[in-house]
Amino acid sequence: MKIFERYIFRNLAIGTVFVALTLTFIIFLTQSLRFLEMILESNTSGSSLWILTLLALPRFFEIILPLSLMTATLFIYNKMTLDSELVVIRAIGHSPFTLAKPALLLGMMITVFLWINALWIAPASLNRMQQMRLSLTTEFSNYLFREGVFNQVGKGLTVYIHKKSSLGDLAGLMIYDTRDKNKSPSTILAKRGQIVATDEGQQVLVFDGSRQEFDLNTSILQRLDFEKYTIDIPSNTETRTRWQEPDERTITELLNPDPDNDRDVKSADEFLIEIHRRITAPLMALAVTLIAVNCLLLGEVERRGQTRRIILAVTLVVLLQSFSLGIDSMTRNSLSGIPLRYLVTLGPVILGMVMLSSKGEEWRRKLLNPARNQVKGALA
Repeated sequence: MKIFERYIFRNLAIGTVFVALTLTFIIFLTQSLRFLEMILESNTSGSSLWILTLLALPRFFEIILPLSLMTATLFIYNKMTLDSELVVIRAIGHSPFTLAKPALLLGMMITVFLWINALWIAPASLNRMQQMRLSLTTEFSNYLFREGVFNQVGKGLTVYIHKKSSLGDLAGLMIYDTRDKNKSPSTILAKRGQIVATDEGQQVLVFDGSRQEFDLNTSILQRLDFEKYTIDIPSNTETRTRWQEPDERTITELLNPDPDNDRDVKSADEFLIEIHRRITAPLMALAVTLIAVNCLLLGEVERRGQTRRIILAVTLVVLLQSFSLGIDSMTRNSLSGIPLRYLVTLGPVILGMVMLSSKGEEWRRKLLNPARNQVKGALA
């Protein structure tokens, strides 16, 4: 790598890191506010807030890094043009492709990192975050039950606890359940119990007790003694099962679904779509870089500023991202959308490389300077 290439690469890397850290800090704050209420309600330690927020960050890298690289590319190349640095480099015979090599190298490095992040890091962190949220929900449910008072847990369920240990074990329980309007109210008495988290939500397990139900029609008190009994806890939040969603699975898990799990079998198409999304999404970093360098490096040098070219680059990137989001929305559950995903990411990459190459120089001149070519033809 030549000296000026190392110089451009270093400036691009510093600019990209600076913008990425700024955007990451902003997203970190917004995500921490999202989890703050859950942490306060569950009465857990403040470290859980930081862990949850950090686990949420990797899935945003697909947005943060391409945007940071594009911003740094536009800023550095525009600054070098205003300072006449690019003019000098071009004057000694270097092509636009040579000038773009540092940005393309950094773009490829970020693309490789985004592939690793999308295939393994982001889904693993998202799955861990969901498990931690479920665990905090359990702590919240446990915190709701106070000893010595009648705890109203949802509509139609009242729980009395004589004593609760620091570990969450419950002793001396009475539960009054009127949730089922088609049945008579029931009263459950138990010596001990505990709150557990399941795939379906939160439950209270009670041991060594009895369930009593008075039938108003027959005036008979029915009693059932038990060693173990389960009561579902109503949840005010969305029930989250621990079946892993496609975006929570690493590439290995997506390629090897459980054949004995009916939901895994039914979701085979969703897994395939998710695999191709993770392959194509990181290419957006290289695509936006090529858009930026093509807009700033091709054509005549404008020492007074390249505001129009910067606006053009930003507009093209916004349109590309809009097309990408539109395709994701329209083809989320359709295999027919897979070719479109490759088209919207590989298309700008291939076209951008052709425009920078020596083979595309004549085409580039005709495209960028049609008026000049017409004048030359008239004079000839």
